[in-house]
Amino acid sequence: MDDLFKSMKISGSGMRAQGTRLRVISENIANANSLPTQPGDKPYQRKVVLFKNELDRNIEADLVRVDKVRPDRSDFKKRYDPNHPAADETGYVLAPNVNSLLESMDMREAQRSYEANMNVIRASKEMLTKSIEILR
Repeated sequence: MDDLFKSMKISGSGMRAQGTRLRVISENIANANSLPTQPGDKPYQRKVVLFKNELDRNIEADLVRVDKVRPDRSDFKKRYDPNHPAADETGYVLAPNVNSLLESMDMREAQRSYEANMNVIRASKEMLTKSIEILR
């Protein structure tokens, strides 16, 4: 039974981490077209989630945790729009370093990982329920 609780706790930590990743990806997608309002301002900068393993001494297992959410250091895109208020002297506006296709793929991966962890919890719950029924 301890192993079932351990697997549920490990899967729960994975779900929390992927939930954070999904929120960050959603924020990136929502801001993919956010441009600065004045020359010299920076546009929205894509964020990425970094994970780490953390030992839970109570169950003697590694759990996944969000280490930090940090800005993506890749270059901003440039759009030619000389009429935009934030355009520089050459007519270019800095645009977010968000690639919507990449974000969609990351979102799909995070969703699948979240669902896989959910399935482990469901299976563990079913095994616990059947074990209790057998003991009755």
